[in-house]
Amino acid sequence: MENFFVEVKGIDFAWKPHLPLFLNFWWHLKKGESWAIIGPSGCGKTTLLYLLSGLIRPQGGEVRIGGVKLERPRPDSALILQDFGLLPWRTVMENIALGLEVRSFYGPDGLHAPKRPLPEAPDALVDYWLKRLGLEAVADHYPSQISGGQRQRTAIGRALVLGPDLLLMDEPFSSLDAPTRESLEELTLKLQAERGLTVITVTHSIEEAAFLGRKILCLGHPPHREPVVVEGPPPKRDHPDFYKVCSKLRSILEEGRR
Repeated sequence: MENFFVEVKGIDFAWKPHLPLFLNFWWHLKKGESWAIIGPSGCGKTTLLYLLSGLIRPQGGEVRIGGVKLERPRPDSALILQDFGLLPWRTVMENIALGLEVRSFYGPDGLHAPKRPLPEAPDALVDYWLKRLGLEAVADHYPSQISGGQRQRTAIGRALVLGPDLLLMDEPFSSLDAPTRESLEELTLKLQAERGLTVITVTHSIEEAAFLGRKILCLGHPPHREPVVVEGPPPKRDHPDFYKVCSKLRSILEEGRR
């Protein structure tokens, strides 16, 4: 029997009773995998991410992570939103340190923070991520004083400084210019490989889904009952399979709109 890290087991969910998004929907993935979720606006991509985060709960079925039923936001999961979610009155350094401060308040209670001991040198950990993400020069700047790419790097640092095993990202690079977006996509894969993260990225972009997802979940017109999964290509934009997968995704999405 395969050991799955994330298990979506027969979930039902609807924001409006007569417009269900998911009906008896099953999906699973293994620890350390990188997935993308793609589909048109309103198909339920972000809703599924929120279900995986524990911010909302299914109306039927269950979500299990690491074998544990998800009843609330999980301390070992991190969520990065499209608008970065940085606090404008805190500097880059202070934003990255925010989660550590919150966890030091609660302690390792297993609910608000993991049961493992808190870092002995939190300042050194923040400094490491500032350097790793190329943010040292703007550590004392406020979000309004830095670029969109630097704001997104700050959001990534704030998530990873906590040492999560599951990283959930909702359209994280959609507002960025192409060179910055591609640079951050490459950084995401490097960090995923270095730290053995399980990463799930919601995106509208076919090319981004193909680059970030070694497996890609395609959502069409709801309600969703069966997962449609496409194997992702090697993460190289000049690889012949990259264009083949993009073409396949485009066909699936166009078919799903009919």
